[in-house]
Amino acid sequence: MVTGGGLARAKGVLLDLFREAYQQREHVALICFGGEGVQLRLAPCKASAWSDDWVEPIGGGGGTPLAQALENASNLLAAHGGPAMQGWLWLLTDARTREVPPKPSHADEIRVLDFESGVVRLGRVSSLAKDWGVDCLTL
Repeated sequence: MVTGGGLARAKGVLLDLFREAYQQREHVALICFGGEGVQLRLAPCKASAWSDDWVEPIGGGGGTPLAQALENASNLLAAHGGPAMQGWLWLLTDARTREVPPKPSHADEIRVLDFESGVVRLGRVSSLAKDWGVDCLTL
């Protein structure tokens, strides 16, 4: 996602999602994944105000450990969800991977955002969303 401005667009969307979560007094968590592996960057907590400085260190590039990231997200939703709390998963990716992960079982709602760019588009993000039966938003 580094080339073509995908990472910068994803960071902007991430800030918008966190601002909305803050206004709605929602709980959030953030799992980042890329060449450096899968990292829990923000443990589940009540949303607070964030700025551009907060997302600046989030990197990209390298391999996409998508299956591991989704498994971690599903486990996090299972551990911190409950009957009174609906678990949403927002997946921001270009899906530049050969992995075809299963739909996360503990996500009540899933939104997939396609950040694939460039001349050659593989269409893996939309294919993944279709397999899961969820909407795919192209930015």
